[in-house]
Amino acid sequence: MRVVVADGAGAPTWLLGDLSEAARSVGEISLVLGWCLELPESFDPSAFADVRTVMGGFALRVMVAEGRVHYVPGRLRGVPSLLRGRLRPDLMLIALRREGDGWLWGSEVSWMRSVLDDGRTRLLVAENAALPRSSRELSIPLGRGTVVARRERPPLPHPAPAPAEEHRRLARHLAPFVPEGACLQYGPGPVADALADVLDVPVRVRSGIVTDAVARLHRRGLLLDVPVAAYLLGSDDLYAWGDGRAVTARVEQTHDPAVAGGRPLVSINTALEVDRTGAVNVESLGGRHVSGAGGHPDFALAGHVSAGGVSIVATLSSRRGSSTLVERLSGPVSTPRADVDVVVTERGSADLRGLDDTERAAALEELWSRPPS
Repeated sequence: MRVVVADGAGAPTWLLGDLSEAARSVGEISLVLGWCLELPESFDPSAFADVRTVMGGFALRVMVAEGRVHYVPGRLRGVPSLLRGRLRPDLMLIALRREGDGWLWGSEVSWMRSVLDDGRTRLLVAENAALPRSSRELSIPLGRGTVVARRERPPLPHPAPAPAEEHRRLARHLAPFVPEGACLQYGPGPVADALADVLDVPVRVRSGIVTDAVARLHRRGLLLDVPVAAYLLGSDDLYAWGDGRAVTARVEQTHDPAVAGGRPLVSINTALEVDRTGAVNVESLGGRHVSGAGGHPDFALAGHVSAGGVSIVATLSSRRGSSTLVERLSGPVSTPRADVDVVVTERGSADLRGLDDTERAAALEELWSRPPS
């Protein structure tokens, strides 16, 4: 039997110790994990015949590096197909909120809704009344799931570090690329918070993750309509803000290239490394596993093909004393150069659109040679 455990800030990862014990007693149980923000000390990968994750990084980083968990590379938009095919689970364990005659989705929907679509996967529910009512996805009939645990546990708080001056500089160089009324996608972190503080035009948000940056835009009167994302991730204040708002949706909608609905999409994502052609690595550094590709390649493509939109890679020019511009990536190509239009650092920006590889290299080298501004 194969078991998949839902991911995100509201995931029932606190049950992984119990699941380990059950798997050891049964034998030959395979496990699939997604984006894990925390793991209990009682979780034991050796209790399973096989453990795989479709999103490395965060709490799984060390286990992936040690080979105890196998990271399956791929874009997040492809996870539903993988879980309907080669890695189709027999059971899914997920935290849901009971309301009336149905189960409500909480702080995430992502690929989990797709697992239930074919009706073959049994649903085990960790009932959690502390999850926010923040999904636009239809509820699940109560009879579809079997309750295996009950616990009132809000989504894990995960506020971004406060922006430093270098992040604010970078954000000031990003802002001119965001036109009024555009759809904005961003990766979580201090750059997004800094951008939310310097933007002076109203925008819509269509992203993989909605963070406290969106609440900041809302407080400033710059958020148009309800944002759409696969996950909520941030502070307790963000989860309270999201309660009653139809934010989270399935990944087939949130990560679709046409997610902007005909409006310009400005996608802003970070990088561990950028090579001199503009190709991006977000997965490993110097042979050390860091994260999964996630939605980076999905949204880079969506921004690149969007009419009036743009695909931006925003990264500081150095990390721990080493340049983030490299001759050759030390890890995989997470996003190809063809889907990267503009690179922005705290030193300025390099617009790569319409340039060949030699010209792209010259533009990037010139950007990295500038002083911070």
